[in-house]
Amino acid sequence: MKIAIVGTGYVGLVSGACFAENGTNVVCVDVNVKKIEDLQKGIIPIYEPGLEEMVFRNQTAGRLTFTTDLVSVLDDIDVIFSAVGTPPDEDGSADLKYVLEVARTIGRHMKKYVMVVTKSTVPVGTAKLVRKTIQKELDDRGVSIEFDIASNPEFLKEGAAVKDFMSPDRVVVGVESERARKLMSKLYRPFMLNNFRVIFMDVPSAEMTKYAANAMLATRISFMNDIANLCEIVGADVNMVRSGIGTDTRIGGKFLYAGLGYGGSCFPKDVKALIKTAQKSGYQMRILEAVEAVNESQKLVLYHKSIQYFGSLVLNRKLEITTSLDSQDKALYEAGEKAIQGKTIAIWGLSFKPETDDMREAPSIVLIQKLVEAGCKIRAYDPIAMPEAKRRLGEDSIEYCKDIYDAVLGTDALMLLTEWKEFRLPSWLVIKKLMNVPVIFDGRNIYEKHELNELGFDYHCIGRE
Repeated sequence: MKIAIVGTGYVGLVSGACFAENGTNVVCVDVNVKKIEDLQKGIIPIYEPGLEEMVFRNQTAGRLTFTTDLVSVLDDIDVIFSAVGTPPDEDGSADLKYVLEVARTIGRHMKKYVMVVTKSTVPVGTAKLVRKTIQKELDDRGVSIEFDIASNPEFLKEGAAVKDFMSPDRVVVGVESERARKLMSKLYRPFMLNNFRVIFMDVPSAEMTKYAANAMLATRISFMNDIANLCEIVGADVNMVRSGIGTDTRIGGKFLYAGLGYGGSCFPKDVKALIKTAQKSGYQMRILEAVEAVNESQKLVLYHKSIQYFGSLVLNRKLEITTSLDSQDKALYEAGEKAIQGKTIAIWGLSFKPETDDMREAPSIVLIQKLVEAGCKIRAYDPIAMPEAKRRLGEDSIEYCKDIYDAVLGTDALMLLTEWKEFRLPSWLVIKKLMNVPVIFDGRNIYEKHELNELGFDYHCIGRE
C-alpha cells in the first residue's frame, strides 16, 4: 500500500513518519518549497521527541519521501490523507480553504480509485463538502471514477505525539463503505497487533468525536482553574481537592491540574470552532463559552498576583494574595500598578507546555505582553522555544537568556510558566543571591511553599495560598 499525506505540519509529518515506520510507503506533500527542501535534507521544522530520528531512518530506507507536487504521485496512491491547516477564521470558525483546495486538486487529476481521508480537525459536514468538491471536478471533466471519503481525526499530544501514534489507545475512523473500512483496517493493523481497536463509525460522528474530546479536556482544565481560584478565597488547597476528586473512578485524575490555562494549536482553536458550529446550527454551547472565558482570564492570574504583591509592599500591608481578576481593593491595585513599573521579571518557560516549542495561544504571550505594557523588563528562558518566542514576541521586546540562572540575574520576581523538567530542582540558594527580590510566582504549582519559605523566598502559586 502506498499513501500520500498532504500537509507536513505537526499532524502530517508525525503521521507520515509513523506510517513509514511500520512499513507503509509514504509520500508527504506540501506547497511550501522551503519546508520540503529542508525535509529532504533531514531538517525538521518542528520539535517533537523522537521524530527527527524516525524521519531520517525511513528516508534512508526509502519508505518516506517528500514532494511539492501531489499530481505527480497521484497515480500511484491508494489513500490520501489531508492534514493541511484549518486555522480559525475571523469569526472563530475553521477555515477550510486548504482542505477544499486539496479536494479540487484530487478531483481534477485522479485517474483511478482513491480514498480521501480527512486527518485535519474539521467541523461536522466537512467530509460532505470534500465529496461534493471532488465530484464536481470529476463531472466537469466528464469522467466517472469511484472514490471514498473517510474521517480519521488525530489524537496526538504535543511532546508525546510519536508515542501516541505508535501505541494508540484507540483509532477513530468514519467511513461510508465496506471498501473504505477494509482499507483503513489494513493500514492501522500494524499499530494495533496487541490490542486491535479501531472504532468505526459514520463520518459525521467521527468529525464530532475529535471536537468533543478536545472540548471535554479543555472543560476539565477550566473547571479546575475555576475551583483553584475559589480555593484561594475560601482557604482550601486545590492539590488536595484534585486528589480527592481524582480518585473517584467516575472522574479520574487527568487534566485536573490548576495552572495558567490551556494553549497550543488544538484546544483554543477547536473550542472556538465548536462554539461557532453550534451558532451556525442555531444552538448555544453555554458551557464551552464559559470554558473559553475562564481560560482567557486565567492567563493573567500571575499578573494580578504580582500587582497585589508589589502593592502590598508599598502600602506596608500584610499580603493576602488571591487570584483576583479585578481591582476589588482599589488602593492596593493602584499602588501595585505604579510599583511594578520598571521592575525586572524573570520568566521560566515560554512554550504552552513542556516537550514542545509550540507557542500558539501560549499563556506566556499574553502575560509577557501585559507585563511589558505595565512597564516591566523581562528576562526569559526556555529550553526549546526561544527561537519561536523571538518570532512571536520580537527579538528586542524582551531579553532572552542562556539558562535559568542567567534569567533571574538582577530580577525583582520570578514567574514559572512552563513546567519543564530542568526547572524542578534548581539551586535556590544561588537563585536567591542572584535576585534583587526573592519572590516566586509559580504558575504550575510544582514547588512546595514551606520549603521555599524556609529558604527566604516569598512564594505564591495557584489555588494553594
